[in-house]
Parts: sequence; C-alpha cells; structure tokens
Amino acid sequence: MPNAVMLDAQSLGPNIDLSAIRNAVTHLEIFEQSTPEQARERLKNAEIAIVNKVKLDAETLAQLPSLQLICVLATGLNNIDLDAAKAHNIVVKNVTAYGTASVSQHTLMLILALANRLPRYQADVADGKWQRSDFFCLQEHPTLQLAGKQLVMVGQGELGSEVARLAEAFGMQVTFAARPGNEANDRRPALDELLPDADVISLHCPLNEATKHLINKERLTNAKPSLLIINCARGGIIDEEAALDALRSGQIGGLAVDVLPVEPPTEGHPLLEALAEAEPLNLIVTPHNAWITPEARQNIVALTADNILAWQRESS
Repeated sequence: MPNAVMLDAQSLGPNIDLSAIRNAVTHLEIFEQSTPEQARERLKNAEIAIVNKVKLDAETLAQLPSLQLICVLATGLNNIDLDAAKAHNIVVKNVTAYGTASVSQHTLMLILALANRLPRYQADVADGKWQRSDFFCLQEHPTLQLAGKQLVMVGQGELGSEVARLAEAFGMQVTFAARPGNEANDRRPALDELLPDADVISLHCPLNEATKHLINKERLTNAKPSLLIINCARGGIIDEEAALDALRSGQIGGLAVDVLPVEPPTEGHPLLEALAEAEPLNLIVTPHNAWITPEARQNIVALTADNILAWQRESS
C-alpha cells in the first residue's frame, strides 16, 4: 500500500473522520496548510498527494519522482498542471457529486431569500422601521412568488438537475439553456433566447472561455427588472460589476453569489463593499460555503478513498 500526504486538511473543515483514507494507504501524513514550496518538500517521498487548493505546477511535479497519484478533494482541477502530470505519468483523480444535496439546498436558500427580499427587510428591521411602523407589517419591497415563474438553468449536470427538481416543488417552470459555446449543436434553447422571459437564472456550469462573463452588461439589458441571478458555480461567470450596476439601477431585481473570482477576497471586491451601503440592496454574498455541510465534507473523504483503491486496482 502507498504512502500518502494530505497538504491542506484544513480545507475539509472541523470534525471530519479521515479513517477511510487512512485505511486505504500505508501511512497518511497530514498538514493543515501548505505553500507550493512546502508541498515540494512534503511530497518528496510520497506516492500519493491529497490536495484541495494547493497549486501543483510543472516545476513542482518535475521534482517529485515518487509521486504516482494526485487526489483532489474537490471537482475543479485548475490548481493542477494536468499536462505536466501526464508527462510524468502521474494519475489525477477528483471527486464529483459529493455535495449535490448541500449545494442545491444553498442555491434554493438564495433563490428564496432574494424572492422574499430578505436582505432588505432584515435591514429594515435592524434599522427599527418595523418598530416605528403605523401598520402591522412592512410592504415597501414587493416580493416575488415563485410558483409559475420561469427558472433558467445553465448547467444540466447532477447538481443543476437537483436544483431544478427542488424548484419544481415550488411550482417553478424550469428550462435548461444550451451549453455556452455549443449552442449550434445543442437542442436546448440558447441563453439569449430564454433571458427576456427569465424570472430567475441559476448558474451551475464550469468557468471556461465560453462562460467567462456569461452574464454581462449586454445580456443584462435584455433582462426583466425583476430578474434574480444566482451563482453557486465559479466567480467570473458573472461580470459582477456589471451585475451590481444593474442591481443598483433597478435593471435586475436581485443578485446572490457564493463565489468570487479571487478567493479569499483579500483585496476586497465591489460586491462586498456594496453590502455595507446605506440603502440596502437585494444582494447576498456567501463565503463559498454552499458545499460545507458535514455530510458533504465526509462524502469527499469517502470518495477520495474510493479513488485511491480504484487506482491501486488499476495499477496492479
């Protein structure tokens, strides 16, 4: 059985049982965090690297002759130089569908919160407007009943399909858009065709050349003023500054993101600054935590152990 090194165990969060991975290897060395430079030293005798966000570039992989397998504790592989891994005969395996229930739940939470103008009403209550009201309720921010409304989904994988199923339980009419960049060969309608009638757009697609700034200033001019936009996929699929301008001007009705182009946003971001504006917007930013239920995080461990065992079978 191989020796394995986990480079950024902290990314899995607290109270996660690693027994499944321990049982699949001879020895598991665990580091809470690692820089790329530390990764080279820590992996020098490892046959398996277990990593979430630490970058393993061509220079690093060239210095690791013992390395045979990289297990990514996530779906995205953008932190691994896949060409270099292939050149060095290093197998790369990721995990998919580990957080379908968790992320779809979070997505529906964002849709419901925006539809009911939760950010604005919470701000009103905190400001004392309800307490000072002459009437028993506040009605300044018209809400959106989801039943009968049009939900446009970009991404029809397992996650997108589950979000659609849950939305249909609220009576929403769901349509999947054609894959961006492949509209000519896709039987589904293009996003541009669906956008004018959309009440909610939910993004569940990868970030690539075809999807970068998929929701941009030009497309937003064709949106309903009540449109709600949800991004639980990757930062940059929305042109966030254009969407923020549209929200401020009343061109769209709400914006919720769980992702930003740079994470963590140590240099700030316009959406974060907008959360502190004196006049509250129908805006929600969550810290890339749609996936973090204990069940989803534990599932990552189980699927990673499965990947290790499958690789051992394939290599024997």
